[in-house]
Amino acid sequence: MRHPVLRRRIVVLAASAGITLIAGVMLVQFDRVEKPEVQDSRPSIFRDFHIIKGKAEAGDAEATVILAKIYAEGKQTPQNYPEAVSWCRKAADQGIAEAQYNLGLYYDLGHAFRDTPPARFGRADEEQAAIWHGRAAEQGHADAQYMLAGMYAMGRGVERNPNEALKWYYRAAEQGHALARYNLAHRYERGRDVPQDSIEAYKWNSLAADSGLLEAAQDRDRLKRRLTQEQLVEGRKRIQEFKAKQLRDFEGRTFKTLMFMSQFSNSHS
Repeated sequence: MRHPVLRRRIVVLAASAGITLIAGVMLVQFDRVEKPEVQDSRPSIFRDFHIIKGKAEAGDAEATVILAKIYAEGKQTPQNYPEAVSWCRKAADQGIAEAQYNLGLYYDLGHAFRDTPPARFGRADEEQAAIWHGRAAEQGHADAQYMLAGMYAMGRGVERNPNEALKWYYRAAEQGHALARYNLAHRYERGRDVPQDSIEAYKWNSLAADSGLLEAAQDRDRLKRRLTQEQLVEGRKRIQEFKAKQLRDFEGRTFKTLMFMSQFSNSHS
């Protein structure tokens, strides 16, 4: 990361609230803002800066999102945060969840008020960050849901509300967000804003490990050594029930999508 001072600020801010997991995800998201990736799998037309800019100026929402990332990345054109924020806001105003999430990050980390590099970071606006993360979260954006949960948990930009925090942690976790699952495991193991439940902690650590989080696998194995055989059986049962519900939900969404496509095709045939 090119800004160690801000990195320390993020860690201290989260640690002061007793939630180191928030620090981890904020650092990950900060790195993502610093070096956002432009998807190379897109058609070559979307990898040409001038063509992308032309499309964005014509109101193409997808091109607007890409253009904002290009300005933030500073590879195809000189890095320019005011331009990145400006284009990101245009896409966010069109209701694009990814842009709303990125705009929330810009506000959270001070990019929204930053001059063109090499100027220093501007001030953060946590209230605006919460607003934009909230809009993306309502559209089902898992990263935004996780960030919003952390803001409610810590009282950043919003009044601290453990119930709202848990709601958004659950929603992100249900979409497979590894850090949201790990956060829930952390809370259940320690009884933080929820009744202490080692079996539930085992369940969420197992699910977070399935999502690829090494720390969760280590905590799962540590808990496994502490639980009785009966508790392990119950934990595995809860995991299977969660996965079965996920599968049912996925099948339901897929069926609705196919029905919509079929009706659309019939109406235009």
